[in-house]
Amino acid sequence: MKQRPRIYEVTDFVLDNYHIQLHETLFHNANGYIGLRYDFEEGYPEEYEPITSQYINGFYDYAPIPQPENLYGLVREKQLMPDIANTQTIRLSIDNESFSLFTGTVLKLRLSLDMDRGVTLRHVHWRSPKGHEVVIDITRMASFHQLSLFTIEYAITPLNFSGTARVESGHDVDVENYYDPSDPRNANEQARHIHPLNCEIRDETSYITAVTSKSGLEVTSCVQHLLPEGTQPEFWGNHQATLTRFDLELKESQTVTFVKYAVFADSLRHDNPKNHAAEEMVKAMTIPLSELYLKQEEYLEQYWKNCLVEIDGDDEANLALSYNLYQLIQSAGKDSFSNIATKGLSGEGYEGQYFWDTEIYIQPFFTVTNPAISRQLIGYRYHTLDMARENARILGHPKGALYPWRTITGREASGFFPAGSAQYHINADIAYAIIAYYLATNDLDLVLLEGAEIILETARIWLSTGNFTDGHFNLYGVTGPDEYTCLVNNNYYTNVMAKYHLEWAVTFHELLRKNPAYEAMMERIELGETEIESFRLAALEMLLPYDRQLNINPQDDAFLKKPLWNKEEIPKENYPLLLHYHPLHLYRHQICKQADTVLAHFLLEDAQPEDVMKDSFNYYARITTHDSSLSRSIFSIMAARLGMEDEALEYFGDSIKLDLMDLQHNTKDGIHTANMAGNYLAIVYGFAGLRLKVSGLSLRPMLPASWRGYRFNLRYRDSRLCIEVDQKNCTITLVEGSPKTIRVHDETCHLEDSLVFPMK
Repeated sequence: MKQRPRIYEVTDFVLDNYHIQLHETLFHNANGYIGLRYDFEEGYPEEYEPITSQYINGFYDYAPIPQPENLYGLVREKQLMPDIANTQTIRLSIDNESFSLFTGTVLKLRLSLDMDRGVTLRHVHWRSPKGHEVVIDITRMASFHQLSLFTIEYAITPLNFSGTARVESGHDVDVENYYDPSDPRNANEQARHIHPLNCEIRDETSYITAVTSKSGLEVTSCVQHLLPEGTQPEFWGNHQATLTRFDLELKESQTVTFVKYAVFADSLRHDNPKNHAAEEMVKAMTIPLSELYLKQEEYLEQYWKNCLVEIDGDDEANLALSYNLYQLIQSAGKDSFSNIATKGLSGEGYEGQYFWDTEIYIQPFFTVTNPAISRQLIGYRYHTLDMARENARILGHPKGALYPWRTITGREASGFFPAGSAQYHINADIAYAIIAYYLATNDLDLVLLEGAEIILETARIWLSTGNFTDGHFNLYGVTGPDEYTCLVNNNYYTNVMAKYHLEWAVTFHELLRKNPAYEAMMERIELGETEIESFRLAALEMLLPYDRQLNINPQDDAFLKKPLWNKEEIPKENYPLLLHYHPLHLYRHQICKQADTVLAHFLLEDAQPEDVMKDSFNYYARITTHDSSLSRSIFSIMAARLGMEDEALEYFGDSIKLDLMDLQHNTKDGIHTANMAGNYLAIVYGFAGLRLKVSGLSLRPMLPASWRGYRFNLRYRDSRLCIEVDQKNCTITLVEGSPKTIRVHDETCHLEDSLVFPMK
């Protein structure tokens, strides 16, 4: 299968608010630490409304959550990701004519994302109102080599004239967070969360240090330019902005280039962010830009080598898949202060907070492609474990830890507890991700140092969430993944995941019990053998709802007693339902926002017989709206698992282009990171049937009839494997590492070099 260049580009621009905001998201630059929406450097006319934002992962401010009644434990303050200083502004004028896409004539315009080079490029051929023709090429990069660094390389080529160009490069902290009072997924009021402390120009370098309104965190942004030899810049500044102005001599058909460097440092990670920013700028300026570009390519070459996945026979889906995987590495936090927000670092939907999306959708991707990042994500959860303990006490649990539903710092940021704090399954989701990491890597050291404590402390919560009744262990007053059904008893997903969680708490205890470090941890958290035995018994007796007549797993105890709501009778303009119907109306019907029981069947397929999973799939397919972007990829995976090829491909097709085609009409608020990872899962865990279990790695490959084939790489233990599927065979190659024992369908095989299996 021939390697294709990973380039996404747009040439048919519509310069309206919708497309400006959409392209801000689609072409944003990020590296897991900083994120910058793609704004035209020269700016926009006053009537336009770009979102224009820059962010730091894990950097936060507080905002109030008004509660109508002062009930105990309700969240009254949330964390959110504030906008930081704007470093993108570059205004160009030629013969007193300001360059703008909204004046003169745009003869050619191309916006590109090169995912192999890790840069975005804007190519503009523009004719000014006076007839000056110029080509402008702008290359932007958020560096993976130096996470604090963002660069803009700006090249000007005059085509029919010589003369002087004036450039004004801005740096300011006059920024406000985006808000949309009509959408509960965004902030509902306009707010300025960051304020200048110090603004200065020193050694031709601009420094702005600002502080957040309530959290008191500081951030320094630092800007410097690399100009053509002989160029003499001038500088202006006030308390919140600086301006660098310089003139460039242009000669017909000759290109003149300058570079704008911006670095960022924050007090969450550094004692003195201003000093650290200065050090980072020196570091950036001592390396030629060409070398920084090369290091960017080298980083991404290794990334694509590990996570290669390609479809042969659907070029559009293949490009969308590459785009989605690129966004995941842009979004993933690279330290213990950060995680992966639901919108990555591309926008302010859900205010930059972290959910369960990371552990159930995104981490499975990194676990089998880049386990070092997966380990880092576990490190974030360990870093916030004490706050999970604090959260458990607030919710009435005398011991153990309960992770918050929405968070940045580790404290709960969800004010609507029925569809937020009540989603106790997040504890099992985090445990599931740690277990999967262990199964893929055999890294027992990580379990010893961090994972076991997380798993044991979170397992304790199940014992105080339910009790033994009529020979079963029941869990009460929880909400599963489906947010159209809240505060129920014995949610199937929650119960089966809790069972798995408790079983593995016991398993890790048995594996580590004689290790002195483990014994010291057990003593520190005051957990003994009696409680471990309670874990074992609760898991053994866990109630898993089952309806004999329908041969399905009901979503919860009462779900099948509620009236059905025929989706065909709901007006199309009333989707998503959460924006058009009161929550209580939703809760009283058999209607699902997203995969719930079906998701449980994917994650824990051995918990139920094949026929129960298939009947459950068909039942929930009729009543699920897929109002959540998390849903269709899971239905695709389970359709593939159950041999329903057409349905699997249809769900996959509806999911893969969600952002590139803006299928939910909210990509302007940011990408859908979990859906992007879900598309990877749909191929690797769906069509290829990958599973990680105690018995080892297994595959159940199938090929959609409309595809010629697909291939992907994955890491398992110390090895990298390449799996190639075409219409005749499935070929598994050991690319590097030691031999492995794997299962393909029902056959156990020893892989030393390459194995070929005929497709069924």
